[in-house]
Amino acid sequence: MPKGKTKTDTSPLIIATPALRKEQQGWLTRLGKERGLSDATLKAYDKDLDMFLSFLTEHMGEVASLDHFPALRPADIRAFMARRRATGLSSRSLARSMAGVRSFAQFLEEKGKASTAPFNAIQTPKYSRSLPKPLTIDKARALVDPQNSLAEEPWVVARDSAVLLLLYAVGLRISEALALTLKTAPLPGQDAMTVLGKGGKQRRLPVLPIVQQAIDQYLSLCPFELKENEPIFRGVRGGPLSPRIIQLVIQRMRGSLGLPDSATPHGLRHSFATHLLANGGDLRTIQELLGHASLSTTQAYTEVEMTELMDIYKKAHPRS
Repeated sequence: MPKGKTKTDTSPLIIATPALRKEQQGWLTRLGKERGLSDATLKAYDKDLDMFLSFLTEHMGEVASLDHFPALRPADIRAFMARRRATGLSSRSLARSMAGVRSFAQFLEEKGKASTAPFNAIQTPKYSRSLPKPLTIDKARALVDPQNSLAEEPWVVARDSAVLLLLYAVGLRISEALALTLKTAPLPGQDAMTVLGKGGKQRRLPVLPIVQQAIDQYLSLCPFELKENEPIFRGVRGGPLSPRIIQLVIQRMRGSLGLPDSATPHGLRHSFATHLLANGGDLRTIQELLGHASLSTTQAYTEVEMTELMDIYKKAHPRS
């Protein structure tokens, strides 16, 4: 035990000088404003950098400071990666962690306080991307059909159907669907809607009449008073509807309809994109509809479609 410490000493370990902490905050602020990253992503980046600063403090034998960054070598970065690997961190998580630390180093480099050379000399961990798992068209239709609902109250049936249609027929994230208000929800005659997505980015989306009608049906049956700027989808006690409730709704329907585990709220959004692609939709359009910042994220759907085509080919071709 270090001299002067006791078992009951809970004083926090200082892993960075005030000047370094100031740069860290400036970096996070820039990421939030310029790149529009969500709070959850910023917290993850902040935690990853803290992990690096904690390592640096131990590695250098003194509190991490700005003076340490220009002196970093590739061997130091490898030592950090080895330390993180030893904790059981996956390749995907390690790659994300390194992306965050490298981004901070680049931020410092622009100010003449560091170099990204030692980071660029290290190869990013390779990992296999898990492909989205869409439902078949028939199974997706069955899931959003109100006639298959297991709810007893008509207004709950209408509510669940409207939410699921927003995921499958519009491609919304569950958080985006549940954030709709009387002001933003598409009603009959409104064939487009504006959604506030990740990072506060807006996108304009087309809305099919069946979705407009489902929302109108729900609003006509909802037993609670709805104010203009409050979420329209409510739980049975009148509070804002929780994503967990929709997850449980789909989980119950999986059993009754014999649906695969890929039948989830996000699985419906995956199905929306995959079915559009299968029917001639182009990647750029699908990227805009989904609100993906990078086309590479959307390109995963081409791999899904090709996998399905190959399965059909192998089963149907006489020489397979």
